[in-house]
Amino acid sequence: METSLYLPVKHFLENAGYAVKGEIGGCDVVGLIEGDTAVVVVCELKLSFNLELVLQAVDRAAAADEVWIAARVSAKGRGREADKRYRDLCRRLGIGMLGVSDAGEVSIIVSSVSPMPRTNPKRRTRLVKEHRKRQGDPALGGSTKVPIMTAYRQQSLACAAALVDGPLRPRDLKVVTPTAGQILLNNYYGWFERIDKGVYGLSESGARALERWRVPTL
Repeated sequence: METSLYLPVKHFLENAGYAVKGEIGGCDVVGLIEGDTAVVVVCELKLSFNLELVLQAVDRAAAADEVWIAARVSAKGRGREADKRYRDLCRRLGIGMLGVSDAGEVSIIVSSVSPMPRTNPKRRTRLVKEHRKRQGDPALGGSTKVPIMTAYRQQSLACAAALVDGPLRPRDLKVVTPTAGQILLNNYYGWFERIDKGVYGLSESGARALERWRVPTL
């Protein structure tokens, strides 16, 4: 699975100075270098290099300063990474290629040069905001068909945990997260129930959610 590539790629980018988290805004891997203007790197993962991986990278380039694709390298040296045309295509598009060995070693096949202009600043801003708000790195890049532990889900779980001992008012939960009132009102996941005017408790589905996920410390 693509998730097997995540940790090697994460460590590679962390060694380059990025703070790395998985599955943000539909991107497998997002890295930030903070500064006056954050530097954003995106990496997409596949088990093998193919055209779909390049197309994903082209799409992500609208929101990133640097774009990479990463895949398992062929043990027999017959994968797309050995095809000069594929490598040249990535060079022309400014997409970096990372090869991951069976032992988890990451090598640069094509360097990222980022010649493409950034064309979607709103999308870029959403990536940066979600990266900064998310506590830790709870989602493996390359995950599919599983709920993503977003910052909003983390905050909702923290509110649910605070309600285990009994109903509370939104103002009592502001120490957990400043947006507690809106989270309780929206009740996006169905984890809360209104007990009285301005008083909320934990629903049965909220209790099950706490059993399923580890509650983040905010």
